[in-house]
Amino acid sequence: MTDNDLGAKIAAAAEMILASRRLVVFTGAGISTESGIPDFRGPGGIWTRFDPDDFTIQKFLRSEETRRKQWKILIEGGLFSNVRPNRAHLAIAELEEIGKLNCIITQNIDNLHQKAGNSPDRIFELHGNMQWVKCLDCDERYTVEYIKKKLKSGIEVPECEMCHGILKPDVVFFGEMLPTEVLDAATAYSMHCDLFLVVGSSLVVQPAALMPAYAKEAGARLIIVNIGDTPYDSQADILIEGKAGDVMSKIVEKVREKT
Repeated sequence: MTDNDLGAKIAAAAEMILASRRLVVFTGAGISTESGIPDFRGPGGIWTRFDPDDFTIQKFLRSEETRRKQWKILIEGGLFSNVRPNRAHLAIAELEEIGKLNCIITQNIDNLHQKAGNSPDRIFELHGNMQWVKCLDCDERYTVEYIKKKLKSGIEVPECEMCHGILKPDVVFFGEMLPTEVLDAATAYSMHCDLFLVVGSSLVVQPAALMPAYAKEAGARLIIVNIGDTPYDSQADILIEGKAGDVMSKIVEKVREKT
């Protein structure tokens, strides 16, 4: 793609956003790699370093040793604790600030949209949020930082202080259903949007990958910003292959110029 082609696509994407009244942004791992978080399935990703079988909900529930191992990996390992939002996250936050964002649907668990400044009530996290820990018995929630202090004090497998139930990072493990309320809301927003913007997702993980299909079936336009192919490329009104930070910052700059 030449610079002229890229410039034309960025300008066209900005015009679509300006014309939109119900914009949904859908983000995947590709938006956060520029913040230093490897794609879970890519080179250097977590599944190249750890056994995915240790992250099944069944094994977590039945084995205290598995829970001990997971707390060490997920908490003491500092996963996501020091990462910062990049230009793509900040650009999406600016879309909300200027009144052009209906909601964000994300596959990511890194809390970076919140850190960038997006309103939590506009963010639907299909796979949970690594900044929180919840009790599987009474639903009491704790911050990761609070649980870290417990671990550093010598507790290897923390339990709920309210009911002594099993605590679990508030993310979706293998074999676990996506949170129904979040999935239903994401589906509804997708079915009622007029523009669906994908940023950094290969759109292959189900059921999250159904969201652009719902949007297209409802007559929405589709913009895809991603490195690599997706199953929806042929349905995209605008397809831009490039780094999320580069592309989104340029698109939002064009939007800002005309608002």
